[in-house]
Amino acid sequence: MKTLTLLDQGLLLGIIRLRPTAYGVNLREEIAKRGGRAYSFGAIYEALSRLERAGFVTRSVGEPTQERGGRAKTYFDITAAGGMALSESLRATDALRAGLGGLAA
Repeated sequence: MKTLTLLDQGLLLGIIRLRPTAYGVNLREEIAKRGGRAYSFGAIYEALSRLERAGFVTRSVGEPTQERGGRAKTYFDITAAGGMALSESLRATDALRAGLGGLAA
């Protein structure tokens, strides 16, 4: 099982929250808003590529839009394997936090 980084977890959770319109820009905004951490676009897209290579996300290309000068957005979705990896990673984090009381809240 591949170990997920905090960014990986944030991206997978963001994809679930933003389905079916999760793409790099709104994922970055979601992580910054909810996670309080601003990542560069390079970090976001490298992590998405890594998650795709691991089989945890898939990508699809939408229709070109006038607002983007005719360019299409690339949308991401989580796979069943990605959902299992995320669940295991979050469970492991919860186990590490167990018993710490107010320090981990």
